[in-house]
Amino acid sequence: MSFLFRGKAVGRPPHGLRTYNPRMSREHDLHRVLDCGIVAVVRFSDPGPLVEVVKALADGRVTVAEVTFTVPNAIDVIREAKKQLGDRVLLGAGTVLDPETCRAAFLAGAEFVVAPSLNLDVIRMCRRYDKLVMPGAFTPTEVVAAWEAGADIVKVFPAEIVGPAFFKALRGPLPQVKLMPTGGVDLTTAAEFLKAGAVCLGVGSQLVEPKAVAAGDFARITALAREYSGVVKAYRNAQGERPA
Repeated sequence: MSFLFRGKAVGRPPHGLRTYNPRMSREHDLHRVLDCGIVAVVRFSDPGPLVEVVKALADGRVTVAEVTFTVPNAIDVIREAKKQLGDRVLLGAGTVLDPETCRAAFLAGAEFVVAPSLNLDVIRMCRRYDKLVMPGAFTPTEVVAAWEAGADIVKVFPAEIVGPAFFKALRGPLPQVKLMPTGGVDLTTAAEFLKAGAVCLGVGSQLVEPKAVAAGDFARITALAREYSGVVKAYRNAQGERPA
């Protein structure tokens, strides 16, 4: 295979010049998130078992996960998970509050960032490096501001306060905005959030159970992941839907 560089065909791209790889595009990553339907929130006080947690999630067909920056040495967890799992998991960083943390996450291998709040500089950083961004919002004004600023998906947090009815209400005037609830999503509410218009679900301790992580019970996490992915699949099959 040859490459065109400065008008000449060369056998390989010059050193430091990356060729376009559609697997690395933001659009492709967005489709991965929508196809999976679950963004696992990986948070625990001890970073030690978390790479195994990400593996266990993938074994249960939850292949999108964010490691939050509330985890001690979160950068090292992201870097090691990326090294061990490669493209098997779309790995992101959560609780990203500023552009400095955002850039550090990308350098460690994160492919997307999630935040509990809206910081326009974080969105700009993600756009600069063509990475997915899911900022947090709570009111319709914040949702629109996040979307206009370039959010790929708007994370509604804390979703347990407003419930699925809020998503249904927002979908009326804002059908174009992709919404993800985080907080209050469990096996009893997941399908209701999807029915109300959520494009995917952010799931934390109801999926990455602290008790299971502490015990090293990764089989439990895999089993829960299968249940959550099964809820998404069953809902979509019942609606005759394909991921957006």
